[in-house]
Amino acid sequence: MSIEVTINGEPRGLEGPLTVAGLLDLLGLAGGKVAVERNLEIVPRSTYGEVAVADGDRYEIVRFIGGG
Repeated sequence: MSIEVTINGEPRGLEGPLTVAGLLDLLGLAGGKVAVERNLEIVPRSTYGEVAVADGDRYEIVRFIGGG
């Protein structure tokens, strides 16, 4: 099943079904310190494996980088 989503303002075609955790893995961000906003709502980290990525979803994904 092919789905179309927008990630950080860029349209992307993905093969589903997929969860937010799977999306992060696909993007190489799994296990990192990231924040995910889906359709203008923050996705709690504890639900990344449960929240399904749906056709038309809009994501903003921010990766935290330490430094000083």
